[in-house]
Amino acid sequence: MNGSKVLMVYSSKTGNTEMVAKEIKKEAEACLKFPLTFCRIEDAPDPNDFDAVIIGFWIDRGRPERKSLEYIEKLHDKKAAFFSTLGASPDSVHGKKCLDTTRALFQSRGNLLIGEYLCQGKIDDKLIEVFKHVPKDHPMFYNEENKKLYAEAKSHPDEDDLKGAREVFRKIFRELKDALPMNV
Repeated sequence: MNGSKVLMVYSSKTGNTEMVAKEIKKEAEACLKFPLTFCRIEDAPDPNDFDAVIIGFWIDRGRPERKSLEYIEKLHDKKAAFFSTLGASPDSVHGKKCLDTTRALFQSRGNLLIGEYLCQGKIDDKLIEVFKHVPKDHPMFYNEENKKLYAEAKSHPDEDDLKGAREVFRKIFRELKDALPMNV
């Protein structure tokens, strides 16, 4: 192989994940001594052609959205990292379950998980409309408590979220730079 090849693909519905992806891409450009292939999941090349793969996605029903999930299933025995956005706080029980589920998806295929980042993002207004019509016993029902949580999510990802992503991936990119062969 002629040097290292790192791929970063992402999926974004409301722009949350794309915003985080672009911040991480800037960090890669500052840290790596080799090029980063960067694209949307719809344009993603075969992950087997890369030394390391980073996937960004939004959370749908507690796991990566469908296109990203299908792409993750193509990864086998790769150095991999992920970043994701969800409407809930990453520190919530739901956020922690999402991280556990995603870790298991990567690791079940023999991938070496070299990093992860999860941050809150605004919830699509169309989804909030759906929540207004789910049964009252549904965890996402549009009650006063959830109404406040949905309103809080509208301000994310914020500068602290983006800073957190840059910090996590700065470390990942420095480790990759040291671990992968240089371009020749």
